[in-house]
Amino acid sequence: MSVIGVVGAGVMGIGVAQNLAQVGHEVVLVDREERILEQARTAIARNCRLSRMMGGPALDPDTVLARITTAVGLGPLAKADIVIENVTEDWETKRAVHAELDQVCGPETVFVANTSAIPITRLASVGSRPERVVGVHFMNPVPAKPVVELIPGVHTSPETVARTRELLSSMEKRWVDVKDASGFISNRVLMLTVNEAAFLVHEGVATAEAVDEVFRGCFGHPMGPLETADLIGVDTILYSVEVLHEHYADSKYRPCPLLKQMTDAGLHGRKTGRGFYTYAAPASPAASTASVTTDTK
Repeated sequence: MSVIGVVGAGVMGIGVAQNLAQVGHEVVLVDREERILEQARTAIARNCRLSRMMGGPALDPDTVLARITTAVGLGPLAKADIVIENVTEDWETKRAVHAELDQVCGPETVFVANTSAIPITRLASVGSRPERVVGVHFMNPVPAKPVVELIPGVHTSPETVARTRELLSSMEKRWVDVKDASGFISNRVLMLTVNEAAFLVHEGVATAEAVDEVFRGCFGHPMGPLETADLIGVDTILYSVEVLHEHYADSKYRPCPLLKQMTDAGLHGRKTGRGFYTYAAPASPAASTASVTTDTK
């Protein structure tokens, strides 16, 4: 695996690229604007400097960044052995990216879809090589989360799964094998919880602070569901719930109107400085703009 491509320089793409580079992989990180890529490099350097303080390994920003090449557009991924796609949880956006990757990349390339809700078989149907498409649901922040969900599609080959497991092992990740079903394990449960917590605020039953205090104080969760929504991104929560609602046609996944309103208002959580809570500044410069990139899952 000489070259690993990473599509999307948003929160998840930044984390995936950093994780790959800090364990020694050569990475090509692409997005649609140079400005977003510059912000991503700044964010990766900052994350490396803070790594030890946050309980991670000591990282030299210059060493990590030296392994990451940035480029605009998907063309530079033509020689990538594996491409990890991290675009937002919107079907049309992902469909367009996967269709272009199918045209750009070589015949042996493995395509890893980093998605929290969209079925892998559906994504694989876009291109001409469904056997080379597999899902990996990375968690945020990627370098600090040791477990991922590994999701083969209907046509994913054993070779593709084996190569993906090899890559995950090199990234020091453990994986949980999951059958291809929208939302997989984590978001099938988490999105229901966050969506219902948003309904409590929307209906005036409780404040965001009160909801989160119950989960922290009574259940021992380190973060409440609405703090988690701000970390993931309120917009990403909405898109994920919409995917679940569309896929299962079940009213229990109906999106809370408050999530829609907050998304329209740009109140996306930590990455924009305001969500259910207000923050001093956006948590990541690369996450503060809308692009084909940003999924914080």
